[in-house]
Amino acid sequence: MTASLLEQLADLPKAEVDALIRAMAPGEANAFEYDWRYRARPEQLPPAGSWRVWLLMAGRGFGKTRSGAEWVRAEVKAGRRRIALVAPTAADARNVMVEGASGILAISPDPERPLYEPSKRRLTWPNGAVATTYSADEPERLRGPQHDAAWCDELAAWRYPEAWDMLMFGMRLGADPRTVVTTTPRPAKLIRDLVRDPICVVTRGSSYENRANLAPAFFDQIIRKYEGTRLGRQELEAELLEDTPGALWSHGSIEASRLRLAPEMTRVVVAIDPAVTSGEEADETGIIVAGKDHNGHGYVLADISGRYPPTEWARLAIAAYRTHRADRIVAEVNNGGDMVGATLRMVDPNVAFTAVRASRGKVVRAEPVAALYQQGRAHHIGTFPQLEDQMTNFTSDIGRVAAGYSPDRVDALVWAFSELLVEPMKGEGIYELYRQQAKAAAQPSQPQPAQTVPQPGSMEWFEAQKKQG
Repeated sequence: MTASLLEQLADLPKAEVDALIRAMAPGEANAFEYDWRYRARPEQLPPAGSWRVWLLMAGRGFGKTRSGAEWVRAEVKAGRRRIALVAPTAADARNVMVEGASGILAISPDPERPLYEPSKRRLTWPNGAVATTYSADEPERLRGPQHDAAWCDELAAWRYPEAWDMLMFGMRLGADPRTVVTTTPRPAKLIRDLVRDPICVVTRGSSYENRANLAPAFFDQIIRKYEGTRLGRQELEAELLEDTPGALWSHGSIEASRLRLAPEMTRVVVAIDPAVTSGEEADETGIIVAGKDHNGHGYVLADISGRYPPTEWARLAIAAYRTHRADRIVAEVNNGGDMVGATLRMVDPNVAFTAVRASRGKVVRAEPVAALYQQGRAHHIGTFPQLEDQMTNFTSDIGRVAAGYSPDRVDALVWAFSELLVEPMKGEGIYELYRQQAKAAAQPSQPQPAQTVPQPGSMEWFEAQKKQG
């Protein structure tokens, strides 16, 4: 299909274009259906000119995945032969970039569709081009392979930023190796560095731009929940937000103490902040795995928070307890009461469990933990994007409505480090019980009043005799 015809069709109302497509011969209509130059909005097409990295930073539902997949398809047709497909995890690469509704297989017409071999992490096109999928959780796999093109999805959610460095070292095939990054924004150091890099061209877009192609119910739900919130500005409008004024944590302090590998732990806990309800509208259940070393430093080892029914979060927490060889599970019981411990023991009757009860506000409990970060005593092993977003937006006046979420991941983090590193605070759960017991033990015993024996014949003596029968 010629470019001039595409330009003519682009000026016509959609109803007229649909009528013209129905009148086309089957082969011509099929070719038009897969012609991305017509289907795409201008901001979904790669920029003109010379660039090494195209950073497409847009809101949820913008059409980033389709843009990345179509770019790969076009580059294969143009002669690229070794392509890297890198996602936050191996499952993301398979489920989103390759097999997703807007992934490479779905957008490719039959004559161009590549052969996908999941066991080899490889796609092979009829013209001989090969793409390999990689997980950013395994940076070492990118050490060595060479590529002339790469598509990186959700770069802001990569746990190990060095995966980007390993990929860049391998971008050395051909005369013009290029990389496309499709991501929602986060003020992570890697994203901020890319935005400032002169070899990078940045395209921004909001969720609203693709509203016509999104399910109305889905869009209405997202708008109702996040519009007008700081999280909505990031996730919907694709703003690259800086640190929140007055937040207890900053991206800089977290970044400064980030590590790739953890030392030997002397103690590990799994902390849970359970949600009261489950379902799409419910708060998340915060589940954080953290440990401490012999030097008194703390380490965030895993964040498996999410929206789960009670049996599911209990199963996940106990799986993490076993995987990380934790010493104890710590869970807040303000809302769940005895149900929290009972749910955990339904999964594992022998799990070591401590119930904690919050009697102070979130901010008061969080301040000693934030101080650990300022002192350089708290470290993240890799990147935890959602947790870190909550931390850097956590202010003294944080509210669920204004924020657009409940900071359950931060709550679980605070319980974990309070158990490991923070001195017991008055009124906090089992620590209050310890305090009361210690206070009672420290009290001097009071002398008991001496008991007198009634004299025989006295009124007291007669009363005592009557009571004894």
